[in-house]
Amino acid sequence: MEAALLSDLSVWQHLGGRHTAEEIAQQPALWDELAASLDHMRTRVDAFLGDWLRHPEHRVIFTGAGSSGFIAEMVADQINAQWPADVRALHTTSLLTHPALYLDRERPTLLVSFGRSGSSPESVAAVELVHERVAQARFLDITCNGEGELARRGQGRADTFTLLMPPASCDRAFAMTSSLSCMLLAALTVFDGAPWPERLERLRALAAHGRQALADWEASVTSLAQSPHTRVIYLGSGPLEALARESALKTLELTAGRVLALADTPLGFRHGPKSTLDADTLVVMMRSAQPIARRYEQDLLDELRRDGIAGRVLSVGPQADDGEPTDLTLAVPTLPDPWLAPLWLTMAQRYALRRSVALGLSPDNPFPDGTVNRVVQGVIIHRHD
Repeated sequence: MEAALLSDLSVWQHLGGRHTAEEIAQQPALWDELAASLDHMRTRVDAFLGDWLRHPEHRVIFTGAGSSGFIAEMVADQINAQWPADVRALHTTSLLTHPALYLDRERPTLLVSFGRSGSSPESVAAVELVHERVAQARFLDITCNGEGELARRGQGRADTFTLLMPPASCDRAFAMTSSLSCMLLAALTVFDGAPWPERLERLRALAAHGRQALADWEASVTSLAQSPHTRVIYLGSGPLEALARESALKTLELTAGRVLALADTPLGFRHGPKSTLDADTLVVMMRSAQPIARRYEQDLLDELRRDGIAGRVLSVGPQADDGEPTDLTLAVPTLPDPWLAPLWLTMAQRYALRRSVALGLSPDNPFPDGTVNRVVQGVIIHRHD
């Protein structure tokens, strides 16, 4: 059966992708809901953060595993550039194995954890580790699950604030989609230096553009997913490098690894990874809104199209004069790349969904044998004492 519009849930139910399709399609509505929720909570959020970000001796670590770790990478540098505090991204999967490289007992640290379920073993262990190893530690848990382990452990603690996402963002499908975009936008909104009304207006404007992206790109993404590419390479610069990695992960997850998906930067791609190109390769450039980055991106796009080695080369991003008619673009306001990233991500999410169906898989459960799980399993947490 042909995959229909994301809104045709009866068809997606038959294809085994109802939850994934619904959770991709609901994102703009959830961003509007998130704006209303943050508006209601902003006084409490500001009270918890206080002047933490204004002190150079303070540290903020954004953390998560897998897709949640990519959220950390997308937001950290944007926030670090606005405040005196030292802000960095660190995957829990690195923090747990090498804590001595990242934690200083005498340096006040705010750990910001991203977690769809809030119950992954690495997320819980990272919080416990920082509790043990940092004398002055605080915790902001951004999660979609009010019943998860992070939310439960934070109850009644003065050093912890749990920022819950809209309930529907707690994705039921295998792959993180609406949970990721909500947590990303929540972090950007909470930690931005602009006045609250301006931040919330950005969020609402993105919701409107998200609806446009879902409508305008539907036919193009559907057609693209029918092409039998066996490799997909996502490219992005600056904060969009993490977006490229998340986009590649979506393809790997929903196609159960049958489509090899890689990620790199436009400049880094020439340093060896370009050797992966062949006629079965799709290259997708996630375009930056920054002029200098766009020049580097355009140089590579021109080169790849001129070489003619890849099966297909296209870009996704803000509307500009240097695009090709086949590129997927939106006329968007001038915003930093992390704020626009959720718009470009909707393309990658839908491509992965439709590629999964084209391969005869069930997107809601591409691993029926349980070799890969929705909430990671099999992790043994080892103590460092």
